Amino acid sequence: MEKSALNRAVSSVKEILPKTFKTCLWLVRITVLVTLGVLFLEYFNILPYISEFLSPVFNLMGLPGEAALAYVSGYFVNVYSAIAVMATLNLDVRTVTILAAMILASHNMITETAVQKKTGSSALRMVMIRTISSLIIGYVLNLIIPGGGKMAVIDAGPTDLSLLEMLEVWFFKTLKLVVMMTVLIFTLSIIQRLLAEFGVIRWLSKFMRPIMALFGLPAKTSFLWIVANTLGLAYGAAVMIDESESGKITKKDIDLLNHHISISHSNLEDVFLVASVGASIPWLLASRWVMSLILVWELRLEMAIRKKFIPLSVDSN
Repeated sequence: MEKSALNRAVSSVKEILPKTFKTCLWLVRITVLVTLGVLFLEYFNILPYISEFLSPVFNLMGLPGEAALAYVSGYFVNVYSAIAVMATLNLDVRTVTILAAMILASHNMITETAVQKKTGSSALRMVMIRTISSLIIGYVLNLIIPGGGKMAVIDAGPTDLSLLEMLEVWFFKTLKLVVMMTVLIFTLSIIQRLLAEFGVIRWLSKFMRPIMALFGLPAKTSFLWIVANTLGLAYGAAVMIDESESGKITKKDIDLLNHHISISHSNLEDVFLVASVGASIPWLLASRWVMSLILVWELRLEMAIRKKFIPLSVDSN
């Protein structure tokens, strides 16, 4: 029996490795290109112009114009880059919470949209709902979070690096990120395949059914929901792509899941990162969970309407 179980485990791992390697290589390529592109935007001082353009919009969220630079940095790269900018601003707890919630809903847009497109969702729709949702979250939080509070971050001196120095810093940061991504992606893929092989995912789906039902998500997406909420979209890419391409989860199910996790994912590392500079964790979680719930149930309504009326129009033709 033990030998049979071991053989099953080994066969499962061997089966997943080639596809995982392909996905990992694709994801690393995107990450390198995006981060390099942002580096040149920073070097040629283009990001501040983008931020200045967005400044009037950010005033509606109760944020200073300078906060737009942190948002733009997070939007195109990740939470780390946004925090680096936030550390140069003098924000109170309330303001940094609003800004952090917006960044968590729309960070790493290019890479994460590529992942969601590869799993079957519309890239344009993902960009639109994440961008608009982040602005709605910021606007609503500005209305409902009580004003005032102590200072959340300290001032940090600006850096003035040459292009060569910036490239050197970028190389080592990106190398570290690529190594971490590769280890996590392969580890997650192997774990997912073993859990599926030995029936753990089926049990997990039953256990998570009430929570999934509240969010409007199918129970079979439980494992992917856990992966996205704990580690994020980029690190969980290989697992999500494998599940969608294998046909174990339908396009409808993955689209519903993508609408949820597009706004609410990486609720461990990223949330604690922004909390370290003063953001309030309860507001960060609650605002994005509510927004995700609204998006999924709105999509379910769309699907129901299309199912009811589109067949009629097709028959009439």
